[in-house]
Amino acid sequence: MKKLDGKVAYVTGAGNGIGRAVALKLASEGAKLVINDLEENPAIAVAEEISNDGGEAVTVVGSVTATDFGDRFIQAGLDQFGAVDIIVNNAGYTWDSMIHSMTDEQYDAMLDVHLKAPFRIARAAAAFIRPAARREAEDGREVFRKIVNISSVAGTGGNIGQANYSAAKSGVIGLTKTMAKEWARLKVNVNCVAFGLIDTRLTEATDEKKTINVNGNEIAVGIPTKIADGIKATIPMGRAGTPAEAAGGVYLFCTPESNYITGQTLIVGGGAVL
Repeated sequence: MKKLDGKVAYVTGAGNGIGRAVALKLASEGAKLVINDLEENPAIAVAEEISNDGGEAVTVVGSVTATDFGDRFIQAGLDQFGAVDIIVNNAGYTWDSMIHSMTDEQYDAMLDVHLKAPFRIARAAAAFIRPAARREAEDGREVFRKIVNISSVAGTGGNIGQANYSAAKSGVIGLTKTMAKEWARLKVNVNCVAFGLIDTRLTEATDEKKTINVNGNEIAVGIPTKIADGIKATIPMGRAGTPAEAAGGVYLFCTPESNYITGQTLIVGGGAVL
C-alpha cells in the first residue's frame, strides 16, 4: 500500500525541473496525475513516463495565466479521475529587472503566473471540494485534501532585481495562510514550500545567453557562472538542491503525516535564507 494510493494530484508546470520531479514522486507513491505544462511535448513525456511505470496521468496543456485555465484544469481531472485530492501550484518563471527599469508588463506577469493562477485554480477546485467535504462530514468520514503552493526565499526575504517575483512569492505565503484558515473545516491542508537555489534550466550556471519563450516574450534563463558560484558559497550545505530534493519537500505536505499541519511555509534551501 503506497501512501497516495487512490489520490488524484494536479501539478502545474510539470513538464520540466521541479514540477516534473514532483509529478514523478507523487505518481511513484500511487497518485493519479493531472499534468500541466506550457508546452505539449514535455507534458506528454512526463505522462508517458508515469504510464510506463504503471501509473495513470492525463495532460492539460497551456498557460496557467489564461482566464479559463483553472476551470479547464480541474475539470479535466474530474472527467478523467473523478476527484481532487492534491494540488501543487508550481508553474512559474522569473523576469528580472531593477525597479527603476521594470515595466508594468514584467511586474504584472509575475503576479499573474505566481499569485493569480493559484487563486483561480483553488476557486475552481472549491466547486468540487466544498460539497464533497460536506458529504464526508455527514457520513462521519475524515478525508484530507492537500494544497501545496510554491514560494521562494525571494518571497520570504526579498532579492535584488526581483521586485516583481519577490512580491508575488510573498503574496503566495499570504494566500496560503488565508486559504488554510478558510478551508481547515473542510479538512484541506494548505501549505507552502519556499525554495532556495535548485538546479533547473531556469537557474543553471552558464555564461551562454539562453532564453525561453513565454506568452510571446523571450525570457532570459540561467545564472552567470561567477554569480552562481557566489550564491552556492552562501548556502550552508555548499551546493544547490536537486529537483528530486525539492520534490521531497512538496511530498511531505502531501502525505497523511501532514494532516494536522496547515498554513505553514517550509524553506527548502540547504540552510540558506534571505
